[in-house]
Amino acid sequence: MKDQAETPPNPTELLVCVKCRRGRELPSDDRWPGQALFDALGAMVLPEGVRVTPVDCLQNCNHGCTVALRGGARWAYVFANVDEVADPAMILDGAARYHATADGLIPWRERPEHFKRNCVARLPPLETSNV
Repeated sequence: MKDQAETPPNPTELLVCVKCRRGRELPSDDRWPGQALFDALGAMVLPEGVRVTPVDCLQNCNHGCTVALRGGARWAYVFANVDEVADPAMILDGAARYHATADGLIPWRERPEHFKRNCVARLPPLETSNV
């Protein structure tokens, strides 16, 4: 049996703003860039324990597509400037790394480079850990 500190007890939720428009007035293909990002992520194999959830707005409209990671007794993060074409695999890699932590704190050197440079906010856990 794995130690609870090694295995997060709750799933990781990757929130994707489907209304993100990356500063565009009109979408180029009938979908906002945020919706295109959500669709691209949905077409990929998700890491174990990670689910993708669409949200209508994360209020970061002028800073590219925006995503957030949260889950149980872990810190939550908001990341901006995500490219809907180039970044889906990187986002899922970061989500898998986040899910592998008990507290949500991915060691700096193990974070995707984009996560290091585009973190908008970090929020403390809603739940407290009894570990």
